[in-house]
Amino acid sequence: MSSHREAPEISKDPVADSTDVYAFVSPADPSKVILIANFIPLQKPDGGPNFYEFGDDVLYEIHVSNTNKAEPNISYQFRFHTHVRNPASFLYNTGPISDITDATWNRPQKYSLTRVVNGEARQLASGLTSPPVNVGPRSTPNYAALAEQAVHTVGNHRVFAGQRADAFHVDLGSIFDLGALRPFNEAHVISMPNMGGVNAVQSYNVHTIALEVPAKALTRDGAAPSDVLDRRSTIGVWATASRKKGSVFDAQQGKFVGRGPWVQVSRLGNPLFNEVIVPMGRKDKWNSLPPNADDKFAKYVDHPELAGLLPALYPGVFPNLAAYDKSRADLDAILLTGIPSGVVPGFTNYTGPVKADMLRLNMAIPPSDNPNSLGLVAGDAAGFPNGRRIIDDVVTIELRAVAGLTIPLVDPSYTPDGAASAVEDGTSDTNADLLDDFPFLGLPGGGYQTQPGTTQAS
Repeated sequence: MSSHREAPEISKDPVADSTDVYAFVSPADPSKVILIANFIPLQKPDGGPNFYEFGDDVLYEIHVSNTNKAEPNISYQFRFHTHVRNPASFLYNTGPISDITDATWNRPQKYSLTRVVNGEARQLASGLTSPPVNVGPRSTPNYAALAEQAVHTVGNHRVFAGQRADAFHVDLGSIFDLGALRPFNEAHVISMPNMGGVNAVQSYNVHTIALEVPAKALTRDGAAPSDVLDRRSTIGVWATASRKKGSVFDAQQGKFVGRGPWVQVSRLGNPLFNEVIVPMGRKDKWNSLPPNADDKFAKYVDHPELAGLLPALYPGVFPNLAAYDKSRADLDAILLTGIPSGVVPGFTNYTGPVKADMLRLNMAIPPSDNPNSLGLVAGDAAGFPNGRRIIDDVVTIELRAVAGLTIPLVDPSYTPDGAASAVEDGTSDTNADLLDDFPFLGLPGGGYQTQPGTTQAS
């Protein structure tokens, strides 16, 4: 997945597990930038009575770098606090919740928002209210209106933190069954009939932190970005989750209590970076490091394991890729430095020579009138890897890049295999409809409304 359960240790700590990061110029207002970080993967909508929620003991952050050092020049911090109104009841709600302030919600959650600029912190707001999860039509009637109440205006920012439908899509069941892609099953070394992809994330929810920020509030000089080729127009974006260094069980409170400084336990910039690029033995280490330490992992980008597996798993399909023994400068540019000026005519999102896994968004590029889910490789410069929109099919884009489709950008002597422009996992997002305005992600599936899937053992 993009980053759902991508490393051994964080898979044991879903409340701190970042799943996806998005950064794009708002199609509703091109003077604004949308920053989204999702956490808590694979939420079954009917997961009561202890429904999913942000962790009171987790520091959630969205970071922005606007220099060439891949350091957090601007960070937005989110701290949550949960209140139990009636601890003598096992119920999440004691009646319908029609307003996020209703006393019938037995476990309301509020949060604070702090902006940190070059180390100087200023709290922008406290007591902001999250919505409840979508329990069902009796408990949370008119959920759309209920969730809208949790969109808060804070100065020149808008913010939302709560449950949404997971818009990421991927065929996990096939990909992790020896690297199979169902549309190309017949070509696999263990051949099976071709078929459509199965979205493993279908019907699951996530918890979203979304920010709408004026673009000029993210540049290093406070100027609105207007020149695509001006280095100041591009920012790097990533999200982290941190816990206190020590944890002690407090018998009186009946819970673990953190002690000591904050320690980063989860990180996410580009989709699938830790999932697919970083090897198993180093995934947890990667999660603990800042992006500007990623030169330690550059060798896995320059010679990705998946690029060697594709010719072995699909014999005869990728002969040119199998013969290519050069360092993958194309992937290095896409994932670690941004694309320099001159590689794609009229485009750049280069952030300097420091190798760092960040989403890189050129804020001077306006939203597309005809967005293409394949983003930049399909000629849509407003899409991934220029930031990441919710509609971007990042699995297909990255599969095709690893398969060699983007090598000619830096090595014109290379001819991609025919399959490189066709490879995909065959899935699409069929969760709740996306919104046209903030916070853009669709409404979460309801516990009562969601039908369990089926399982097969053979």
